[in-house]
Amino acid sequence: MAKRGDPIDGVMMLDKPEGMTSNRALQMVRRLINAQKAGHTGTLDPMATGLLPLCFGNATKFSADLLHADKGYVARVKLGERTDTGDAEGEVVERLPVPQDLTLETIREAAKALTGPIDQIPPMYSALKRDGKPLYEYAREGETLEREPRKITVHELEVLDFDGESFTMATLVSKGTYIRVLAEDLGQRLGLPAHLTALRRTRVGDLTLADAVTMASLEATDLDGARAQLAPSDRLLQSLPEVMLDEPEAKRFMHGQRLALRCPAQPRVRVYGPGKELLGTARINAGGVLEPERLIAH
Repeated sequence: MAKRGDPIDGVMMLDKPEGMTSNRALQMVRRLINAQKAGHTGTLDPMATGLLPLCFGNATKFSADLLHADKGYVARVKLGERTDTGDAEGEVVERLPVPQDLTLETIREAAKALTGPIDQIPPMYSALKRDGKPLYEYAREGETLEREPRKITVHELEVLDFDGESFTMATLVSKGTYIRVLAEDLGQRLGLPAHLTALRRTRVGDLTLADAVTMASLEATDLDGARAQLAPSDRLLQSLPEVMLDEPEAKRFMHGQRLALRCPAQPRVRVYGPGKELLGTARINAGGVLEPERLIAH
């Protein structure tokens, strides 16, 4: 059976709209560029907007790299109300008045205790599984299970403003961090319930929202115009050192052979052949030998 779509390679930095699942966004863009193979780099909640890198063709080989990358967010947090989901899509389960003398400086001071390496308990409304069943399914059935705290790192947590009820915070966090829980924990330090009312992802690894395209602009153009928004597959690998191979070396590398290059050891590198054609990724061991890792299909 013939494959549907064309063998398109590249990365689409999408500015995901609110109310859309990540998988729905992926399938819509896949259809707009008529691509065969597609995958995303970690989901965004439907309520969240912002940067969702989508991978097509050979770029899917490197999508897992972004699952482990640090991520940046801007979130709006409402004090005085806690919801069962930790965000505005849930039911309010607790209310307390916000003190009139609460200041921006007090919130900023409380935020300092949540920066650096911390333990975070994952929320019940999450896709984490227990006995093969997502936690959110237990939550919908009214069950609350014990969850083990997880080690995360909050690299940056800046409170930008406060209007007496809600504040905006900008964060840069390690993988596995739940911004909903971060908001609730910050509220707890202020002695108040809290929940997210808006969440926007601004960064994934070294990819930023500045390079993102909206779904509306993709839908407003033709096939060539939509494909023109794709970045090369190696856009996901820019943080890795590069190694250039000549034609004989490139042929050996693409056959999975190790190459004694006598280069300094590197845990991972991106490898190019003649004409700066991406060949894949590799590691350089302590002996200076280049060992293939993931190869591009040609």
